[in-house]
Order: sequence, then structure tokens, then C-alpha cells
Amino acid sequence: MSQAAPKLAVFLHSGDYDRMHQGLSIATAASAAGRQVEVFFFWWALERLWKDELDEPDFGPGREEAVNRFEARRMPTLRELLGHLRESGRCTLYACTGSMAAVGAEPAGMEAKVDRLVGWNAILQITAGAERFYL
Repeated sequence: MSQAAPKLAVFLHSGDYDRMHQGLSIATAASAAGRQVEVFFFWWALERLWKDELDEPDFGPGREEAVNRFEARRMPTLRELLGHLRESGRCTLYACTGSMAAVGAEPAGMEAKVDRLVGWNAILQITAGAERFYL
């Protein structure tokens, strides 16, 4: 009998659309493969989530063709990837309370966007033994 794959922890720090898309794509693929996934939002990724800037790809100046290809291929938005994760039943979304304070995100606004608000003590406990991706 084969062992179950370890849970996956994805740490999203950068609010850059491409980095968040990559991290959420990794998480979505893992959950679709039956793995338990933990996604943590820090700093600028948390700020993007808090401000609800999840729909329009913005890859920066000079990347308009990438945006056009992204849209022409109907690649999922950040919001759609988050929806897939929630629907999977195998993903928990977390907001770091320290990062919330740093970017001015209010707990009441974040509680509707994630499953739990956590500090580093909890993060270290939750991710013990997990495979990790940092973006």
C-alpha cells in the first residue's frame, strides 16, 4: 500500500498577479489530486485579497500581450482559482494576523475571505511536515 502524499502548504507573500496565480494554480492542482492544501496569505498577497483585486490580470508595463494571451486562452482568474479551492473541500485559506496589521486589513473584512486568521505560532504547527511552496 502506498503512503498518502503529505499536505501542501503554499505561502503567498508577493501580490504580483503572476506569482499569486502560480501559487493558487499549484494549490488547485494538488487539491484536484486529492491532497490536503493549506494556503497562507502574507503582506502584499494578503493586501490584494483584502482589496478584492482578483479578476483582472495585471502583469505590469510592457506585458499587455501576456494579458491578451491570458484572456484569449480563458485562463482562470485568481477569484476562479480560489473558488475551485473552496469547492474542493481539501483546502484551508489563512490570513497572517501580523501581515494584516502591516497592510491595514481589518479582521472583519478578512474573516469573510479566509477560513482562519492565524499568527506564526499556529502557522508553524499547521505546516509541520508539509511540503512548502513560497511565492
